[in-house]
Amino acid sequence: MTMQDCDILVSGGGIAGLVAAAAFGSAGHRVTCVDPAPPVTEESAEGSDLRSTAFLQPSIPVLKAAGLWERLAPHATPLQVMRIIDAGGKLPQARLTRDFDASEISEQPFGWNLPNWLLKREISARLAELGNVRFLPGTATTALLARDAEALVTLSDGSQHRARLVIGADGRNSMVRRALGIGTRTLRYGQKALAFAVTHDRPHDNVSTEIHRSGGPFTLVPLPDRDGKPSSAVVWMERGPEVARLRALPAQEFSRELNLRSAGILGELTQVTRLTEWPIISQIADRFTGPRAALIAEAAHVVPPIGAQGLNMSLADLANLVELSAGDPGSRASLDSYERRRRPEALARLMGIDALNRASMIAAPPLRDLRAAALGSLYAAGPVRRVLMRAGLGIR
Repeated sequence: MTMQDCDILVSGGGIAGLVAAAAFGSAGHRVTCVDPAPPVTEESAEGSDLRSTAFLQPSIPVLKAAGLWERLAPHATPLQVMRIIDAGGKLPQARLTRDFDASEISEQPFGWNLPNWLLKREISARLAELGNVRFLPGTATTALLARDAEALVTLSDGSQHRARLVIGADGRNSMVRRALGIGTRTLRYGQKALAFAVTHDRPHDNVSTEIHRSGGPFTLVPLPDRDGKPSSAVVWMERGPEVARLRALPAQEFSRELNLRSAGILGELTQVTRLTEWPIISQIADRFTGPRAALIAEAAHVVPPIGAQGLNMSLADLANLVELSAGDPGSRASLDSYERRRRPEALARLMGIDALNRASMIAAPPLRDLRAAALGSLYAAGPVRRVLMRAGLGIR
């Protein structure tokens, strides 16, 4: 069988992998992107990803360079305020509210939120415009032989490909990572997350809200109006047995639990999409690179969905790789630089998000009181508050 050549082979067609293909293709590289499953690009279709992604300020230049932002901006909802509410008192009611307003540190919002299924639709359309990008949905990476001079990849259709750089964007159980012999460190919380969309009585006013009680944060992220009503994406994190209990409830009882957990901050919430569920872990690869190969996104690092960090960390990976690949993609010097830049930064963020998640899970009332006091004191100091906001954005 004839060997097929490309500059970059992206293994993984999730959002990070699709953006990577668009970014390298827009930079002039010959790109092949593969994924075992075609992207689901309609909200109502079976298997659609009903989560949403908030792109923080530093991610927008990456999307612009990939030719994506002009497609995405008309669908994006700005996030001007990050609101944290502590509802850890005797009753599930807001007892402490603190707003982190982007206007304190920037003329721009913190970021912009979009549904994941829509992202896959728009990014796939961008790939179709790029003559130097081949997207092969329904095709998996089955073997990888990485050498100093080149990487040889075998796909599930039997074809063989030679690449100067293989990018593992194939998730937390990455085949590319395993083929490179790279281990991981994993932290488990016994948590799961439910993701779905709701409409509500009150407008969200471009405020993204995390409500802390126990089990994990309950997050409402602004979306465009739906059927004439304000709408938000929900990420509801709880311990595994509680998620199982919630999913088993009849619709009316689930609605009651949903509105109790939201502390009524947006009025009555009405579920408008099906529930999706996924396990919460933190994980980091022991290394981010191998010969002619680099890991990005969840192949490299996984964090709980707090502070919109996950995919933004992935785009920071990508920005570094595109910059370092301007000469010889996959050269040892470029990959060594990528390892030095990205792994320490990812590890530091993982540790910070791990601490926040463990604090959000606290069930004992005295410790919940301590959590609320800590939030109040951090917010009260203006310089500290602004440092925290810049750190969340990745701005120094």
